[in-house]
Amino acid sequence: MTTEDARSRLIVAIDVPTADAALSLAGRLEGHVGMLKIGLQLFVAEGPSVVLKMRERHPQLEIFLDLKLHDIPNTMRGAIASARSLGARFITVHAGSGVAHLQACVEEAGDDLGILAVTVLTSQDEAACREAGHTRTPQALVEMRADCARMAGCAGVVCSGQELTRVSKAVPSLFRVVPGIRPAGAAVGDQKRVMTPADAIREGASHLVVGRPITKADDPASAADAIVAEIASV
Repeated sequence: MTTEDARSRLIVAIDVPTADAALSLAGRLEGHVGMLKIGLQLFVAEGPSVVLKMRERHPQLEIFLDLKLHDIPNTMRGAIASARSLGARFITVHAGSGVAHLQACVEEAGDDLGILAVTVLTSQDEAACREAGHTRTPQALVEMRADCARMAGCAGVVCSGQELTRVSKAVPSLFRVVPGIRPAGAAVGDQKRVMTPADAIREGASHLVVGRPITKADDPASAADAIVAEIASV
């Protein structure tokens, strides 16, 4: 794999509270990563304008809008319609409501905005799934929801590295975006189902989401370069 291809697969989670902090970090990472993930903290604090500013100042960096939307199909259509004009490459929605819910999102998104179906959060293990009332294991839930995403025409799914083998076989045509990525020796933090970058690529990940190991590093660009090199070595 070339360095350029490896770089395009790395998504950095910009979990900061202000647009100024996000834009500063984006400036340090441009040319070192392919995409930035804007999540709930930043989006709620700054609104859609932060996405527009990011696209204007750093057009080489694609945007993954990680809002994990979850509502009735009609409300989801409205939210996706609003997001479509922001210039993001991907947006996340929860897969738990089934095919009709996902299909409404896909139809509203059109060709420019890719719908990623969140299967099971990487902070949830089997005990957490039982507490939420699920009788299936996280692995079985992920596979079932990935198949719903395929049937609905989603661009891809979000799953942990531990389910990648099953998901890659179940939905080989979809993007497989994997959060909870931690380089060897990095702190796990609040994640329960984690994997190293190289292992995730070997198991079939199309994109990796890395946050604190890059954003909290003394030199975020160098930390990103090290992960890109690990991806490229696979």
